[in-house]
Amino acid sequence: MALTDDLEMVALSDTGVTREHNEDSVYVETELRLAVLADGMGGYKAGEVASALTVNTIISELTEAQDNDFQEHLENELGLSPQASALEAAIQASNSLVYRTQKNNEECQGMGTTVVAALFYDDGLAVAHTGDSRLYRVREGQLEQLTTDHTLLQELIERGFYTPEEARESLNKNLVTRALGIDPKVAVDVHQELASPDDIYLLCSDGLNDMIEDAEILLTLQEFSANLGRAAQELINRANANGGKDNVSVALVKVPETSKAQRGWLTKVSNWFFN
Repeated sequence: MALTDDLEMVALSDTGVTREHNEDSVYVETELRLAVLADGMGGYKAGEVASALTVNTIISELTEAQDNDFQEHLENELGLSPQASALEAAIQASNSLVYRTQKNNEECQGMGTTVVAALFYDDGLAVAHTGDSRLYRVREGQLEQLTTDHTLLQELIERGFYTPEEARESLNKNLVTRALGIDPKVAVDVHQELASPDDIYLLCSDGLNDMIEDAEILLTLQEFSANLGRAAQELINRANANGGKDNVSVALVKVPETSKAQRGWLTKVSNWFFN
């Protein structure tokens, strides 16, 4: 069996301290081995419409693709795995739906959403995102951000106008340069990663990483690595304790320390030697 066949997955969302409505949507689907998070924006409750449409569409599209063994995505122009290609296509389908909805419904005009998704398969995962919702990985005691924010501030950091430390204090840190639902087509960053035993993957809205430093995120995940549900709740509690200025949502995925396949192989070897 593959390394990602026995994942532990949890998702949790909170309105935060200062907001009246939760415009985030987050979901984990164990059969699909999918974690997806969207942070909506625009209009009275329209942001939550955009994020919910996005998450539900991605789940629906990937369920259909998986049922067809990803046959439509075996060959693709991007040179991606079929799973990564299907994930990108699902996000494009979400963008089209959100765009049509906000154009055709006055109460939804101007709505949009970020999205970050991780689709696990075999011994790795496909990563896709648009906007400033993030994917982190904890491996061997280190926290690494696997996505790059699509924000004006990130562009200024890359051009040398800000250091990352200065950027945390900027009033413009949440101005996204990409989002679903704004245009008929959207640029989606897609790449593939190899998983390792005991990896922990964190998807989060900016309501988390704006409120607590990466070092505290790492310490929290290490402290509660044996209980993902507790880890997710602690991350949200700490974000709210620091002000909770936005909705805060997290999804956590843990790769088992020893996969079922490895356990099965070790059992067979042990039985061969000792029985």
